[in-house]
Amino acid sequence: MRSPVTAGPTDDGEPGTGLRSGLLHALRTPTVGPLAALALAVLVFSLTTDTFLTAENLSLVLQQSIVIGILALGQTLIILTAGIDLSNGAIAVLGTLVMAKPVYEGNGAAAALLLGLAVTTCLGLVNGLLVARLGLPPFIVTLGALTVIYAVSRLYSESRSYPVTDDLLVVWGNGFHLGSALITWGTLMLVGLYAFFWYALGRTVWGRHIYAVGNAPESARLTGISVRRAVLSVYVTAGLLYGIAAWQALGRIPNADPNSYQTANLESITAVVIGGTSLFGGRGSVAGTLIGTLIVTVLRSGLTQAGIDSLYQDVATGTLVIVAVGVDKILRRGSTR
Repeated sequence: MRSPVTAGPTDDGEPGTGLRSGLLHALRTPTVGPLAALALAVLVFSLTTDTFLTAENLSLVLQQSIVIGILALGQTLIILTAGIDLSNGAIAVLGTLVMAKPVYEGNGAAAALLLGLAVTTCLGLVNGLLVARLGLPPFIVTLGALTVIYAVSRLYSESRSYPVTDDLLVVWGNGFHLGSALITWGTLMLVGLYAFFWYALGRTVWGRHIYAVGNAPESARLTGISVRRAVLSVYVTAGLLYGIAAWQALGRIPNADPNSYQTANLESITAVVIGGTSLFGGRGSVAGTLIGTLIVTVLRSGLTQAGIDSLYQDVATGTLVIVAVGVDKILRRGSTR
């Protein structure tokens, strides 16, 4: 007499089980969804406009991605520790002014550049000390810093802009032509920075500590990781990156203006979240952030060429952020079951 055989819902022979598990695995891979979204956006705009898929426009998209891409890189480091930085755009703007104003007044460009990088790094240090040492909420700290730094920028600049002509400060806007496309040195630097931090996060002890702190800070502390030091290090590193973004901004548009990059903080957060990095910390990658940055830039470029009003572009970008956070929340809930 045969023993009865029962097949549960997880039986390997059930049609569609392998497909569903493969799809779920792909969705839980941080870069797969953003990469698919980027490919879809490029395809749609290539079919609906005549100018999107040209060498000139694609090189322009890369150039437009540089400043936000570097700000988003620093933002990624902070968000991986379950923090956030609302002041990064303001820090970069102040950095451009500190670099440009002394040169406009006749001082040396090299000293002004170093001063600008030092100022942005110190501001990152201040944010980090308030968060890591005093235990203040990152949202509140950086929101306050946003207001203060924008006010300081206006006071320092006397609410005026400063044109930049010095070769050192605008160097990243130069480059070489590859056919009809302009490849700027800034584009190459962006790729180099992402490659460096991809290695640092994935192949070094520092990177493993960042992910551990973001996943479970108390568990990380019990294993001997200095949580405060790890959190402080990402804010300081981010501050330096914001200074580099300021330098890049002067190469992109050779004019330091206290009113520029008003929404850069939100755009950088958008790039990070769309790129698959979790706002809850401990999950994500710089590769995803780079893809997210390109998605934001491609979306704006394509919608502009399609004649869509900028307000609708903001609606589309905001919707993407909400969807990305919602998907992340669902996937995290599913992975804990």
